[in-house]
Amino acid sequence: MHKDVQALVDYALSLPGATEHHPWGDIAIKVKGKSFAFLSGGRSGTGCAITAKLPESGQAVLSVHEFASPAGYNLGKSGWVFAEFPEGEDAPVELLKGWIDESYRAIAPKPKRVKKAG
Repeated sequence: MHKDVQALVDYALSLPGATEHHPWGDIAIKVKGKSFAFLSGGRSGTGCAITAKLPESGQAVLSVHEFASPAGYNLGKSGWVFAEFPEGEDAPVELLKGWIDESYRAIAPKPKRVKKAG
């Protein structure tokens, strides 16, 4: 596995309730059964690739970063963003950790309010 992909997987799995799955040969990171990041790399010339849901920053990301594009399969319409970095090129890991954070917050179930006693 590419070092940048490994760093991102490790980071994503450090989030509460995050689990790793392997559909289609890629890595899907889920919380409560819902995917919040897809990662791949180290095969067919791809150094690192990520797909994440960015409902807050997605439009800005797409307008600022040449490496970002709307995710395929019509997921881009729902705020999912894709980025790919060729083998030999370092991915901006800290930036992509921010993407993982935003995607996690968008997908993770919100805590239920506790009723006040009384």
